Amino acid sequence: MLAETAYGKSRVRLVKVARHGDRHDLTDLTVAIRFEGDYDRSYTDGDNEDVLPTDTMKNTVYALAAEHAVAEPESFGVRLVDHFLERNPKLKRVRVDVSEHPWGRISVGSREHGQAFVRQGAEYRTASVRGARDRIVIGAGVKDLVILKSSGSEFRGFMRDELTTLSDASDRLLATSLTATWHYQALDIDFNLTWSAVRRTMLETFAEHESRSVQHTLYAMGRAVLDSVENVTSVHLVMPNKHHLPVDLSRLGLQNRNEIFVPTDEPYGLIEATVTR
Repeated sequence: MLAETAYGKSRVRLVKVARHGDRHDLTDLTVAIRFEGDYDRSYTDGDNEDVLPTDTMKNTVYALAAEHAVAEPESFGVRLVDHFLERNPKLKRVRVDVSEHPWGRISVGSREHGQAFVRQGAEYRTASVRGARDRIVIGAGVKDLVILKSSGSEFRGFMRDELTTLSDASDRLLATSLTATWHYQALDIDFNLTWSAVRRTMLETFAEHESRSVQHTLYAMGRAVLDSVENVTSVHLVMPNKHHLPVDLSRLGLQNRNEIFVPTDEPYGLIEATVTR
């Protein structure tokens, strides 16, 4: 038997330039669309009567972006979900994932240029909209936000066995590439303002928290979001430990002052948790 099916279009790239005189706004998105519904006959019988082509899904992204403002990835995702549910009777559930690639304006002297931009790091803003006939759930997030603190972090008093070689660390570098996702309680909120508030809260907590482990700081960040941003119902944080190993300068006849480190990519510790109300 055919147990479960889904189909859609992934990595639909979209750049929109909204022109307001000599000042333009740039939006750079990657969109993924996933359909679940009564499409079994397309698998079992080769009957495509009810199947919306994935190429049409791609064209829908472009058409709706041309017809409407794309001010927030969340609201754009909702518009796509509503469009697909309205026009596809066999569709039961649709998921739209949107990643926004941030660009900033180039400054010329003390003036921001109205039509020239610079890409801002590896960080992505994300949104996920899941829609069914009776419900829409909106989530948001941040991906690949690289952060580091050079003090205020320790890791000691951990379990040891005959294979443990790690030493206690009372003052170490803590670095991670943060991916966080959260869900909203209400649908009629200012998504830009709320997303910025969540991101700011996580960064401020990371900076100020006296960390006893990555786990300790991760929980503090999630709890701070729920304490300060009322529309967020839960937050899931993934924090790979981007290790920075201290170099033993004594072998070179130099004093160790906890200043010289080697960053390593692999292997790495991977810490994650979900914090809910």
